[in-house]
Amino acid sequence: MIPSSEVTETATVSETVTSTSTDNERIEILREVDDEEVRRQKKLEEALEAKSLRRIISAYLNYPEAAEEDLKKWERSYRKLSPAHKALVPHYALKFQRLRRCISTNSYFIFNMLQAFEPPIDLSQDLDGCEDSNLDCAPHEKYILDERHDPSCQPALTNNCAHEEESKSMHDSELQRMDSSAPPPNNHSEDTRINDKRYDCDGGHLNHDHDNASLSSHDWLDPSLQTHVPLVDVDKVRCIIRNIVRDWAAEGQRERDQCYKPILDELDSLFPDRQKKSIPPSCLVPGAGLGRLALEISCLGFISQGNEFSYYMMICSSFILNYAQVPGEWTIYPWIHSNCNSVSDNDQLRPVSIPDIHPASAGITEGFSMCGGDFVEVYNESCHAGMWDAVVTCFFIDTAHNIIEYIETISKILKDGGVWINLGPLLYHFADTYGHGNEMSIELSLEDVKRVASQYGFEIEKERTIETTYTTNPRSMMQNRYYAAFWTMRKKCAKTT
Repeated sequence: MIPSSEVTETATVSETVTSTSTDNERIEILREVDDEEVRRQKKLEEALEAKSLRRIISAYLNYPEAAEEDLKKWERSYRKLSPAHKALVPHYALKFQRLRRCISTNSYFIFNMLQAFEPPIDLSQDLDGCEDSNLDCAPHEKYILDERHDPSCQPALTNNCAHEEESKSMHDSELQRMDSSAPPPNNHSEDTRINDKRYDCDGGHLNHDHDNASLSSHDWLDPSLQTHVPLVDVDKVRCIIRNIVRDWAAEGQRERDQCYKPILDELDSLFPDRQKKSIPPSCLVPGAGLGRLALEISCLGFISQGNEFSYYMMICSSFILNYAQVPGEWTIYPWIHSNCNSVSDNDQLRPVSIPDIHPASAGITEGFSMCGGDFVEVYNESCHAGMWDAVVTCFFIDTAHNIIEYIETISKILKDGGVWINLGPLLYHFADTYGHGNEMSIELSLEDVKRVASQYGFEIEKERTIETTYTTNPRSMMQNRYYAAFWTMRKKCAKTT
């Protein structure tokens, strides 16, 4: 006969085992639910990104149609003139013919650019089956081009508009792409990935491995994947064309001298012995746009990484950096979209050759790269903490919803003693965002910006004002100018006890 105490003890052990088993099963179920939610969220984000990228591609593809509509409007106005008034401007009919040829040339450049673009995601996916109450919010907002610095993009009534990536990596004459997770500057991997697609280089040309590509270069341009987009999206394409002049045309040299040269000169003076070091100093350029400043910094002898956030910019910078064969390979007509403030028709319709240099032959330093993604999201990763010798921001810090977060991130990623060089205005891009009541916009004065920077360990070493323009037609009768803040701040070394 078994003692009753042993029976009770056995029952207690059994209950404990059963309870533990039940808890483990519950934990496993919760884990599976969490994993499923992560997968669902990831699928949703990918679908939103695909929708956003399709919309941006459609904006590029809608360019010729939208430009033709503008031209037809001008023609309708001309036809309303009396015969006597038409006789005073007999060249107008010829001007319209010339404008159509200009539009065709721009469209040819755009389509070649799109054909070269390798979408990093599957553009055939959609939002079907992705149930989410927030799907109606504009998915393109994460990949927005903000043209507020470009006065020709600003609506007349609101007097504001909105500013603007694919990963590219260059090594000497070789260009390659890198992971958008942005490895820290000491990573010199010669074999890199973006969204699980591999790109190897040979002699300055990209060899594309399409094994992981979801759609070929031609399939994703299929009309079934294209949509009509608001004209404001096409306006962003026109802004990109003007940005090309700023970064990659001889005509933009004056503006580059105003904005980029002070930065380059400052970097040159702050790191005089960089050529003697076994590892060059590292420099990050958030808001790199079409990549010229980041490339020029690389040519100075820095491990330079540009960070850009907008697919509008990414598609174009990738084409110029990775596919340009010779200087002056392409012709564009950047000033044709407005008849205002032109001294002559020839000024308005003048061609611009791009690029003014061959990027792969510019003398870049090993490690040059472009990283796509939101600045704060990408560089708040712990692998970037204290990794950068310099951060350069040019017409960038006012693109923030929260400029304090930008300053905090810059401080976090700089090494002790590292430098932050800034040039630009404070035209906060979300300051007057109508129709988005919950849109966050922290709009500090210049004094407050400097005060906040001091709280994050920065000390001002140099400071002055630089007068400059932004994507301005140098022959226009209207020239909008900025009195941009230019400074060098150094991150104080942490005190040791």
